[in-house]
Amino acid sequence: MISSSRVPAPVKRAVHFGSRSYGRITAPARMLPSFLICGGQRCGTTSLYRALAAHPVVLKAVLHKGVHYFDTSYHRGMAWYRAHFPLQRTALKVSQRYGMPAQTFESSPYYMYHPQAAARIARDLPGVRLIALVRDPVERAYSQHAHELARGFESETSFGRALALEPARLRGQEERLRADPRHYSFAHQHHGYRARGEYARYLDEMATHVGRERILVVESERFFAAPATVYADVLDFLGLPHLGDPPYLKHNARPRGAPMDACVRRELTAHFADHDAALAEWLGHEPSWRT
Repeated sequence: MISSSRVPAPVKRAVHFGSRSYGRITAPARMLPSFLICGGQRCGTTSLYRALAAHPVVLKAVLHKGVHYFDTSYHRGMAWYRAHFPLQRTALKVSQRYGMPAQTFESSPYYMYHPQAAARIARDLPGVRLIALVRDPVERAYSQHAHELARGFESETSFGRALALEPARLRGQEERLRADPRHYSFAHQHHGYRARGEYARYLDEMATHVGRERILVVESERFFAAPATVYADVLDFLGLPHLGDPPYLKHNARPRGAPMDACVRRELTAHFADHDAALAEWLGHEPSWRT
């Protein structure tokens, strides 16, 4: 068997296009997600996604873990979105085997930040549950910068300089995204190093649309320190049975070659103090990186 990493990109694109075309034709017969991992970026979303995708009663999205429908692809319509998920007959087989309804999901970390996403999710997926992962926002920002550099989405190699550019890059973008449903902002999606660590304000926004009781906030530090305990909490939140533990692995880690500048670290730590205090109300305790 040829590894998927060795399949030429044009071939992958052709396969995905054909699968989506078939998916749209069969959209009415497909599942919709009962839960979403909606963020945050660089907080362990891929690791939690893979752990949940290994659950026997959970069916993952067919093509990609992140569909990005409610943020950047909403104009494509619900049939396009349904095309990404398993057929209901597949879910029926799983349900018959385990004696409970199968669930499907996807993971798109930009959902947490896009100003239109929460309202769209609430409107199109009534009853859906949301999982949000949070991480030390200072480390998260540094990790995001490395990630965007590696993907070619950031040209400024200095983290400090990228932080300095952030206000100008993001100025007016959130307002425009709220006002124009078809507007896309590259900077808002890729350059919000400081902004994306202000977790509580995004969680509050989601809660106004879907309800606080349908949002689970998970500290990634706790997930990686005690994965089985956190995984069990997630299953309870989703109403899924405990049917064994999957392998718990870190994915997409990008170690930096040099430590963060001490002055930048102090500035970011001070910036996030009030945001972390607001997050404590969601967690029910002080964030682990503040203790």
